[in-house]
Amino acid sequence: MNTFWLKIAGLAVAVVVGIVVIGSLTGGDSQPKEPERTIYDQWEEDDERLMAEPEFNEPPAAVQPVEQPAQAAPAPQPVAAEPPKPQFKQLSPEEEIEAQKLWVWVENQRKMGRLPVMGYGQMVKTCRDIIQRWPESKYAFFAKRALGDLPERYRKMYNITDEEIDLGNLK
Repeated sequence: MNTFWLKIAGLAVAVVVGIVVIGSLTGGDSQPKEPERTIYDQWEEDDERLMAEPEFNEPPAAVQPVEQPAQAAPAPQPVAAEPPKPQFKQLSPEEEIEAQKLWVWVENQRKMGRLPVMGYGQMVKTCRDIIQRWPESKYAFFAKRALGDLPERYRKMYNITDEEIDLGNLK
């Protein structure tokens, strides 16, 4: 029986095993890589940030009790109250539905604006419309937040003023 082919097969297996061992010891990162962010991840992050509940930038100063002369009973300590939530103008059901439709349009235009060769023109126009029609509503707040979230170059391109993005003492 000829052992020549068995020697060649054994040598081939040894070479393959050697390549695999050397490759595992020297090649690549040993740490798993974080998956790349996609446009869908960015859209989801935008939705969370733009639709977050408004909060006051600075909580109102707590009222300090005035020290009274010594009394028999100690004065009660003030209870830390959670900061008040902003109150927006309530819209009629018809206005609420129309404002919701326009806001959904703004969200979709924002997503499209992030794509190459697209712009934010329709989003800016609709945000301005919302701010003009319902200035004290939560949708006006969201529209101002969306305009303020645009990069500076787009603010200049679409002539977005500081008044249009001013959220007052909200964030």
